[in-house]
Amino acid sequence: MTVLAPPRGTQRIHSINPVAKLAASLLLSAILLVTIDWVSAAVALALESVLFVWAGLGPRAFFRRTFAIWIAAPLAGLTTLLYGVTSGQVYWQFWLMEISDGSISLAVATVLRILAIGLPAVVLFATIDPTDLADGLAQVWHLPSRFVLGALAGMRLIGLFLQDWRQLELARRARGLGDSGRVRRFAGQAFALLVLSIRRGSKLATAMEARGFGGSTVRTWARPSPFGAREWLLVVAGAVIGAVAIAVAVATGSFNLIIG
Repeated sequence: MTVLAPPRGTQRIHSINPVAKLAASLLLSAILLVTIDWVSAAVALALESVLFVWAGLGPRAFFRRTFAIWIAAPLAGLTTLLYGVTSGQVYWQFWLMEISDGSISLAVATVLRILAIGLPAVVLFATIDPTDLADGLAQVWHLPSRFVLGALAGMRLIGLFLQDWRQLELARRARGLGDSGRVRRFAGQAFALLVLSIRRGSKLATAMEARGFGGSTVRTWARPSPFGAREWLLVVAGAVIGAVAIAVAVATGSFNLIIG
């Protein structure tokens, strides 16, 4: 499935267990969410840039995969700049919008933190194969096999949903229903896709039950999911990056605890 297929040139990180990538991303995000300041986010982003090079993604693949993050971060920063907490000197004010020292600092911290959390998550998940992830969740984290296989089947259907959407659009245009009324056309097409997906899901569930996927016996797995030194190294790297970022923020006095 091309939608979820890992990009080319990622052999170095592609071979690492997907569970380790998921754990490293969640651990780093949890640590960075403790504080909101530009120092910790900037330090984390600088350290992560080394891992981005090691991941093996080319510049074109990297920016294509992270394009949404580069758009969302400035937009969130702009909103924070205009409507953030007012403190210090006020530089501009109009109705509810106000730019001050506090809002500027908060906006910069927001942009950097979104980049520091979002970029490594996208890079790591871009190199994950859904089947490998299911193997890791079942064998390493010992999640219920029925849940894991059901989620895997659902992810595998995403590509089919995109094909169904295109076929529905072409069919409606052939019948003369797609020339006007974009909102009404979208609603009708979305409802048709919902009905089609429910029917396909029911058939898939019946087929999986018939093949014994819903049994209560302990499943065996065709491919092992090893979790060794490389996986632990990636998890430790995520924790170290977060810890160093927090330590630098505390040392510079910019640490701003947001939970308590």
